[in-house]
Amino acid sequence: QVQLVESGGGLVQPGGSLRLSCAGSGFTLDYYAIGWFRQAPGKEREGVSCISNSDGNTYYPDSVKGRFTVSRDNAKNTVYLQMNSLKTEDTAVYYCAADSDYRTVVAGIADYWGTGTLVTVSS
Repeated sequence: QVQLVESGGGLVQPGGSLRLSCAGSGFTLDYYAIGWFRQAPGKEREGVSCISNSDGNTYYPDSVKGRFTVSRDNAKNTVYLQMNSLKTEDTAVYYCAADSDYRTVVAGIADYWGTGTLVTVSS
């Protein structure tokens, strides 16, 4: 069974850091482009990063550029999202998603989705 499982969410103060993990089971993540997305209450889903499956290319929107970093550990079949300098507006449920086409993941379309992990940034 193909699954993506996110972990690492929690409560953090503004300015703090968290590292989210996206673990794959039933398939090999390094064959797929992986995207991280978030959705806050009452807001539309937003892409926050993507890493390609071919050349290691990455994408970040301006809202997180310089603060978030996506990386892979192929030995662990896991993709990470390191989030630094967190802001209250980063509060959301964070999802990872996988697809064979990097461009479609950047566009928010993917074959496989995790169930999400909640990140709350609050003092």
